[in-house]
Amino acid sequence: MARNTKHYTKKKKNSSTSDAKTQNDERMPEGTNMTAAPVEPRPISIDKTILRKDSLERAKKRPIRERIFAFFRKEKDKDYKELIINTEALERRVARIENGILQGFDVERLDEDRMVGAIFKGKVQNLEPGLKAAFVDIGQEKNAFLHYWDMLPGANNDPSIEIVRENKKRTTKNEVKSVKDIPKAFPIGSEIIIQITKAQIGSKGPRTTTNLSLPGRFLVLMPYAGQCGISRKIEEKSERNRLKGIISNLSLREGMGVIIRTAGQNKPERFFMRDLHLLLQQWDEIEAKIRNDNSPSFLYQEPDLIGLTARDFLTDDIDRVQVDKESDYEKLTETIQKISPKSKSKVSFFDEEIPIFERFNVERQIEQTFMKRVLLPSGGEIVMEETEALVSIDVNTGSHKGKRKDGKNFILQANIEAAAEVARQMRLRNLGGLVIVDFIDMKNKSDQRKVFQKMKSSMAEDKAKHNILPISQLGIMQITRQRHDESNSSGIYDSCPYCVGRGIVKSPKSVSIEIQRKLASIVRRLKLEADRTNMSVKIFLHPGVLRRLRGPDAKLLEKIEKNYDVKLNFESSDSYHMENFKFVDESNGKEIS
Repeated sequence: MARNTKHYTKKKKNSSTSDAKTQNDERMPEGTNMTAAPVEPRPISIDKTILRKDSLERAKKRPIRERIFAFFRKEKDKDYKELIINTEALERRVARIENGILQGFDVERLDEDRMVGAIFKGKVQNLEPGLKAAFVDIGQEKNAFLHYWDMLPGANNDPSIEIVRENKKRTTKNEVKSVKDIPKAFPIGSEIIIQITKAQIGSKGPRTTTNLSLPGRFLVLMPYAGQCGISRKIEEKSERNRLKGIISNLSLREGMGVIIRTAGQNKPERFFMRDLHLLLQQWDEIEAKIRNDNSPSFLYQEPDLIGLTARDFLTDDIDRVQVDKESDYEKLTETIQKISPKSKSKVSFFDEEIPIFERFNVERQIEQTFMKRVLLPSGGEIVMEETEALVSIDVNTGSHKGKRKDGKNFILQANIEAAAEVARQMRLRNLGGLVIVDFIDMKNKSDQRKVFQKMKSSMAEDKAKHNILPISQLGIMQITRQRHDESNSSGIYDSCPYCVGRGIVKSPKSVSIEIQRKLASIVRRLKLEADRTNMSVKIFLHPGVLRRLRGPDAKLLEKIEKNYDVKLNFESSDSYHMENFKFVDESNGKEIS
């Protein structure tokens, strides 16, 4: 919100600022105060029982084909999962709902580039041996950051992937084998092909790697890595053995590798063959650009949110997809036809007057993702704070509804609810890095283990890589979660231009002390330099500080005037920042510093 700025003009002696305020208020709609800071809304309690009931009613109305399949698959008690897609002039949103409750939320600004996953042909600008990193010009505002480790072949090996086949190409003389080889292999000015793994966050440039990967629906193609593997999230032994056989049968080019994604579980071999064919076509297009385009140049961009929905989110367990824009509906069905034709029947066009996110009670749930406090069903609450170093989450008792007088039942209940909600909020807010959760104190070790297991199970389906440590002796749980982009709140909010992101400003008393201290210093200095008498100084400052100086601190100012033989005049304006002030020598009109 822009600050209300007043422009001061000559007025009659009897006029006052209150008169101007009255005139402004007369033009203002009743109940509106444009000068007041916005108040953070109170946390809202959403009745999830009603959401589940509405969801069950929608489940009964899904296409007959899907209901028949669910019957034969014996999915009577299965959770009802939906994808809701809303597109507006500047923004596209996808909500993932389970039994009416929001479990995932993705936003795409239509006027912004999709950076994560993008491939560039760049030029090495400089090498930093101390950081063990290279900075690469990719034609963007910030040079890309490329750690030496990410320049080694196969350095992006993931422990969550079991390697089952090697398809490496023949070694060459110039092949990088260790960090020591990098300065020689990639001198300043050399061209390099890199992929963005983490978008620019704040002042930090994008994080990149030379180990490229192209995700498909069931496979991930790695053009420069000869390792083939299977996601460890596929746990059934017989299924893993079947998938190992499929990998052995895939016709791969020399030096290329593939990873079978979790979505490939129980899929026939022809699905993987088709997926590999599409990925190789993509790579051929990229290779052509590598040969023909000069550096720095853009080579590849991940699909938009519609394409990602078809590829990553529209899995077999999704029951229904509703889209509120006709062109997006047509694009989605066209994409699905190529990669998963049988899922086409799940998609429908939403054509009602009411906004789609309101119709499915999504908007109210999204509002929670921008609130500091989130209420729990038992009456407890969690308080979330994002900082530069970490995310702090505090679990409080709030207005609990525990039945037992000793509160033991409630404490465990509240902590278990908090664990599930924390996992959900991390997905919704796209929180990453180090997350510290301060649970309500539990002396019983078995209760601590229950909360720990609840957190693990709640985050089991989180696609972001994460690690959860048991609750410590201090009642703290530490979580690390991978984040490729800024948190959702960072994308919605800018740092306050008034407090510059601190969340606080100096009090009038503190600014008054600074003014007095600096005033005494500069007057003393000027008198020594020029041996001046009868000095006159004008002080420009905020009205709030002026009230302090003319009120509680008035005698102190009188003392300064008397001791230093100086006359003080003041000029204030609401347009001045609370912490800003300046001194002007009225004899020559120059600012005194």
